[in-house]
Amino acid sequence: MPDIEHETSEQRGLGGTVRGISVVVPVYNSESILPSLVARLAPVLHSLSTEFELILVDDGSRDGSWSAIRELARQHPWVSGIALMRNFGQHNALLCGIREAHYDVIVTIDDDLQNPPEEIPKLLRKLDEGYDVVYGAPEHKQHGLFRGIASNVTRLALQSAMGAENARNVSPFRALRTELRTAFDDYRAPYVSVDALLTWASSRFTAILVRHDPRTVGTSGYTLGKLVAHGLNMVTGFSTRPLQIASLIGFGFTFVGMAVLAYVVGRYLIQGESVPGFPFLASIIAIFSGVQLFVLGIIGEYLARVHVRSMERPTYVVRSVSGDRVPSAHAGSDRPDE
Repeated sequence: MPDIEHETSEQRGLGGTVRGISVVVPVYNSESILPSLVARLAPVLHSLSTEFELILVDDGSRDGSWSAIRELARQHPWVSGIALMRNFGQHNALLCGIREAHYDVIVTIDDDLQNPPEEIPKLLRKLDEGYDVVYGAPEHKQHGLFRGIASNVTRLALQSAMGAENARNVSPFRALRTELRTAFDDYRAPYVSVDALLTWASSRFTAILVRHDPRTVGTSGYTLGKLVAHGLNMVTGFSTRPLQIASLIGFGFTFVGMAVLAYVVGRYLIQGESVPGFPFLASIIAIFSGVQLFVLGIIGEYLARVHVRSMERPTYVVRSVSGDRVPSAHAGSDRPDE
């Protein structure tokens, strides 16, 4: 992938024609900021296309977010909402919205306005150059320490599928071609990474620098526990790298064991004496026991994923919808909003 590009004066006009735009926003405890989000999205989408929609997916919010979504859907015909039965996670909510999108291009954006809606045209101009997915890489990140660590773990897990350069610029602010979702149309596992699923469909990824504003309302829904869980799900759910590392560790310690054995046998044959001391023997046993347990733990994680998938737990379940929308076959519910 080429280096991240700054927008130039020659790029100010759209290079192609976008027939329709679907904006998907996962929502969690964002009642107060949703009106501002819609107000800022409206002029941007009107300037880009005559056909557009905003899909707000309420991921089990504990405040009045769903009431706010229903009210916004009543006020704006291009706004619709989907309420999930519980908190399934940001990427599960994104997958739900992506599956419900009607138009040719999908833009995903967080609900906190840290990624300004006014930056969406940059992504679409880059998409028109022939890419399938364009990420909005922040010029100056406004995340905390733990969020940054989790993001780095996610990028490491994606490197084998996307390449180091692409994975380095992954962000929740992305534009993609809707047709890519056919590659993961039958995906049913409870653990979701939209970025990993996109690699199943295409390798034409790129990124462009965008503004990243500080959060002005509320706090991030990512707790330390959620960040750790997401990182583990990414590493063990969409990558075989831990198994490869376990194999290398096993090989390495086998080599060390053979070297120690050769030293002991050589000393016995040359000097006629063995290596004295119980601590030496105990340390060797402890090292090899620890390695065995570590490798078994990694294998156990993968077996647990297989077990969870065999139970066919749903990726998400829809409670109700608002606006002019009928749930798809993936939704797990056919109850319209009343």
